[in-house]
Amino acid sequence: MAAPDLVLVLRYRKAVTYGFHVLLGALEQHETGTRYEVRFGETPEATAAHVRAALDASAARVLVLWSFYSPDADALAGELAQIRALADAPNVTHVAGGVHATAEPVRTLDAGWDVAAVGEGETTLLRLVDAAGDPAGIPGLAYRDATGALVRTGRPPRRPLDDFRGFSLRWDRFNALEITRGCVFSCRFCQTPFMFSAKFRHRSVANVRWHVDAMRRRGLRDVRFITPTALSYGSQDDEPNLDAVEELLATCREGIGPNGRVFFGSFPSEIRPEHVSREALRLVKRYCANNNIIVGAQSGSDRVLDAAKRGHGVEEVRRAVRLGVEEGFRINVDMIFGMPGENQADVDASLGLARELADLGARIHAHTFMPLPGTPWRDAPPGDVAPETISEVDRLSQRGALYGHWQRQRDHAARLAAAAEAYPRPGRSRTILPVTER
Repeated sequence: MAAPDLVLVLRYRKAVTYGFHVLLGALEQHETGTRYEVRFGETPEATAAHVRAALDASAARVLVLWSFYSPDADALAGELAQIRALADAPNVTHVAGGVHATAEPVRTLDAGWDVAAVGEGETTLLRLVDAAGDPAGIPGLAYRDATGALVRTGRPPRRPLDDFRGFSLRWDRFNALEITRGCVFSCRFCQTPFMFSAKFRHRSVANVRWHVDAMRRRGLRDVRFITPTALSYGSQDDEPNLDAVEELLATCREGIGPNGRVFFGSFPSEIRPEHVSREALRLVKRYCANNNIIVGAQSGSDRVLDAAKRGHGVEEVRRAVRLGVEEGFRINVDMIFGMPGENQADVDASLGLARELADLGARIHAHTFMPLPGTPWRDAPPGDVAPETISEVDRLSQRGALYGHWQRQRDHAARLAAAAEAYPRPGRSRTILPVTER
């Protein structure tokens, strides 16, 4: 048997499987003259073992594919060094993709990766496979040439979601289905609109139905969705399109069958508070199995919400929670503490709202602000939480009204801020609330 031209080794971690499944879905439809194999490295040691096996089989080239979020970048750089120590050769290339590599390609290369994939990965991966792993000239990449000079090949094209499968049948890798990519709201703390553009691209209902039918044939029974804002499905502006949402939910409900379940507006997606209405909630109740929804509030201060360009105020959050509770849902409310420019009055307003919503029966999903790469607030100070706030948050947690990894995120925020200082953006100043408003 001839040695493969290319071996793709995925550093396959639970936290980022969805992105890999989408890439594999695109690959399984692609016709190419390159002989390739795909292997899954679920630990650093297993990844290195796959690299060694590919080298022993005389593969012409090995691409190790990575994807990770910004808070994980330092830990994964350590894994990369570990894998290189266990298995390396001149024809082994480590490629990092995802939101962090897109936002910080130079930092990604300096951390040890050979190539940073910038932007959406489907077209880039297919062209890499066609080129048997040679990155030269392929759009969507950043790397250093033989002289050490930085090469940027530009962004890859943004194609309709229907062009690629949302999971992989060939490799039997399934996940929640991405129905919308990009976001028109452009919140200043969020990476999504700045990686995928500040507009919506929706997967068509017919294409979604194809995926649901494929899931049912494989014996899968739960349909979940990936979307930055669930009730924006089918819309091109900031208003919901409930007719499109109903068409989506009805066809999914039919497709998954009487023993299946559809989940909408719950993990791993959320609903914007101003989109919550009785009509929308009753659509969810009619077609879906979830008895909870996630509402993105982010702050109890109108001033902070305005600075973050959230596009809604505190009153919309209150109304959403009240309506949700009245319609029989358990409401989980996302809130971020330590936002840029937040003063004590803002903190008090957020804590007051958290208590008020908890009294209504909601649960608060607490976060600490992290200055994420690729966002307008990338250079803002790291989120911090005062001892008095921690005490109040702990009280809410003890009564079962609050949950989340906000404490761990405080550490992530400090590391992200330090990295931003080390890699300043020319001509950019810190984006925080004016001093006169503090």
